Amino acid sequence: MIKISNLAFSYGKNEVLRNISMELQPGRIYGLLGENGVGKTTLLTLLCGLKKTQIGTIEADGQDPWNRQPSLLQDQYYLPDEVAAVHDKAICWAKASGKFWPNFKLEQFESILREFEVNPEQKMNAMSAGQLKKTYIAFALACGTRFLYLDEPTNGLDIPSKAQFRSALMKYTAEDSTIVISTHQVRDLENIIDPIIILDRRDVLLNATIEQISEKLFFDYGTTLHPDALYSEQLPGGFIQVLPNTEKKDSKVNIEALFNTVHKHKDLVKKLFSNE
Repeated sequence: MIKISNLAFSYGKNEVLRNISMELQPGRIYGLLGENGVGKTTLLTLLCGLKKTQIGTIEADGQDPWNRQPSLLQDQYYLPDEVAAVHDKAICWAKASGKFWPNFKLEQFESILREFEVNPEQKMNAMSAGQLKKTYIAFALACGTRFLYLDEPTNGLDIPSKAQFRSALMKYTAEDSTIVISTHQVRDLENIIDPIIILDRRDVLLNATIEQISEKLFFDYGTTLHPDALYSEQLPGGFIQVLPNTEKKDSKVNIEALFNTVHKHKDLVKKLFSNE
């Protein structure tokens, strides 16, 4: 389990995170959402120990990531948005780099690359941006870590590759893994991320499971505008609207509509979910 308590972080006078507290449970794929500049990447780098907390604490199974103890390092992997084009064959690079992760499986790396339609014998500096990203994703999944942090993993992937990524993520991660995915591409991941964390500037607006969200909010896909809708958007043939779920009806959560609702009614939504 990851426990974040009263976390704050600034770049000089620019405060990015303020008083962030939450727990991230094993067996979950967290979707970390937020506008540009709200601290999503900063939070990921704090979680994996690349940055030191300034105020507050982070504990991953009781350890401070900044201490970079081998026992924690070998059980976590952070994949940034931008990846390096190494001057080596993918299979050779993976074989050498995988030694730092005891659970790394070279055969699994090759298997994932085949599913991604990438040749393991190809040099990484000769790959397209999409092929290179898929190579790093394959490596991240093959490391077999319990803590996996992915920053915009679907950036640069074409439509078939995004489907391959979703399939590989579900297939090759352990049931007790804690996975945090920062993304703007919510449609790429809306069927696999749960819970949803929405960051605002210096605040957490929402940290809730899909079940909790559907209990509190109703997502209406109809043709009639509701006067009490918190958010509405016109679609071909009708509207997507978000309303308080006063009648406790079931509905399918639309993450884009949820995100816009949360940003339009920050205080209301925080109050609505404050008892969760």
